[in-house]
Amino acid sequence: MTKIGVFDSGIGGLSVLNEALRQLPGHEYVYLADSSNTPYGERPSEWVANRSLKLCSWLIEEQSCEAIVVACNTATAQAIAMIRDHFQSTPIIGVEPGIKPAAALSPNKKIGVLATQSTLSSEKFKRLLESLVGDCQFITQAGLGLVPLIEKGNLNAPELEELITKYVQTFVDFGADTLVLGCTHYPFLIPMIQKKFGNQLQVIDTSSAIIKQLARKILVVPSQQTTRVKLFTTGDAQLILDQTNHLIGCQNPNTQLEAVSVAL
Repeated sequence: MTKIGVFDSGIGGLSVLNEALRQLPGHEYVYLADSSNTPYGERPSEWVANRSLKLCSWLIEEQSCEAIVVACNTATAQAIAMIRDHFQSTPIIGVEPGIKPAAALSPNKKIGVLATQSTLSSEKFKRLLESLVGDCQFITQAGLGLVPLIEKGNLNAPELEELITKYVQTFVDFGADTLVLGCTHYPFLIPMIQKKFGNQLQVIDTSSAIIKQLARKILVVPSQQTTRVKLFTTGDAQLILDQTNHLIGCQNPNTQLEAVSVAL
């Protein structure tokens, strides 16, 4: 059994944790949500880098995590190199927008990327785009306002539907046939996107690929049937417990959840 830390600015990383529980049950997971500081996508890059390093350090040094998933696109873009440099013996798995699989799957080579402003303006994302040689056209859109609304937990809120409809319509008008979700909060909006736009866009979510990479790094077979998840938050413990049960709990019946508030 491996103790795995999963870090995000809020509840977005639960989409990645959910995939980890599906692919890699039986391990022990420590999920850390920096809820009092979410969203990261509109914060200065230096602040994001320093904060991400501090919280990953806490997971490794105080919680004895043996592997870390930085389940936040903004934190990955701004801090992953620094975190890996500090913890060279610990597997550090990051997330990035799935534009490479999108380029391979898009029939008409027109692709939309919905991400935070910080991710879209990062050097890491710019290098990722430049690495793709071919005839693909990309249109990017910052999902301003989406993360705070998702953090409230009501995924059917009219204001959330209005925002996501406006953003996705931009891609449809461009002629895109493929949509890359470049923030781990956004997969929770897939049902709403499909309801509004049907099959006009194929949606790329990289959670499965992230956890496959984690599996290659840990190489440990769990020894128990029940999966333990301890949720830490810099916000309200009961709130994140309720959100986790609502968003992913019913999909993982053999998972034990507990939540604790922590000052970091």
